Amino acid sequence: MKRRHEALLAQRLWALFGVGWLLFSFPLLRLWLADGAAVWLGLPLLPLALFAAWAALVALLALLLETRQT
Repeated sequence: MKRRHEALLAQRLWALFGVGWLLFSFPLLRLWLADGAAVWLGLPLLPLALFAAWAALVALLALLLETRQT
């Protein structure tokens, strides 16, 4: 049972890596620059989107690594 849990965790970590790779790839980052100087509440969208994506990845990683399967 423990080996199955480790295999599932490894698959989820690889999936999270793939999502992070896609989020920070240039073609998707280019979407945030499509409007030119798009702003939200006076802040440019690109740094705001990068920080939000980074924070979400860190939170998901912490959730994956800190949950215990009994």
